[in-house]
Amino acid sequence: MARYRGPKSKIARKFREPIFGEDKALERKNYPPGMHGPNKRRGKKSEYAIQLEEKQKAKYTYGILERQFSNLFKTASRMKGITGQNLLQLCESRLDNTVFRLGVASSRRQARQLVNHRHILVNGEIVNIPSYRLKEGDVVAVREKSKSLEIIQSSLSTNTQKFDWLDWDSSSMTGKFMSVPSREMIPENIKEQLIVELYSK
Repeated sequence: MARYRGPKSKIARKFREPIFGEDKALERKNYPPGMHGPNKRRGKKSEYAIQLEEKQKAKYTYGILERQFSNLFKTASRMKGITGQNLLQLCESRLDNTVFRLGVASSRRQARQLVNHRHILVNGEIVNIPSYRLKEGDVVAVREKSKSLEIIQSSLSTNTQKFDWLDWDSSSMTGKFMSVPSREMIPENIKEQLIVELYSK
């Protein structure tokens, strides 16, 4: 499966946000990467550059490559409502993202691996497609054989976040996708309107 394998701290520093989770390098060097350090004079960014950067930030955040992200945008633009919000809602409805949000995995990258390796059930059936789109009422669970896995246990023990559109039962390691989240519920710092403007050119 194609996915980003490059340096994570470099990307986090580029956007000045912990895109891949907590990052000590970002805390130490809260300025963009480059051999000239923080004092390099950086020219004013063009409108296109700002829009492109926002799209790249969204892609790296959700771990989606260009063609898949472009297809998601096309789907979002055909849906009723605001295209930018639809796009983020589609990203949040992905199975790998939901596994991460539930706390079963400590990162989206780890969540994708768990899904690929058949550790996750959706409505009682094994689903090994990270991009699988969840619908309201779908039940996501950890496979019985996988409940004792150290990475799952470790992630669940340190997870403190709860999200209004998800319901998690720790005793059965089962979560329910209650509804598609509204834009206000989604915590990601993404200016989706800039992405819409970029694709609309």
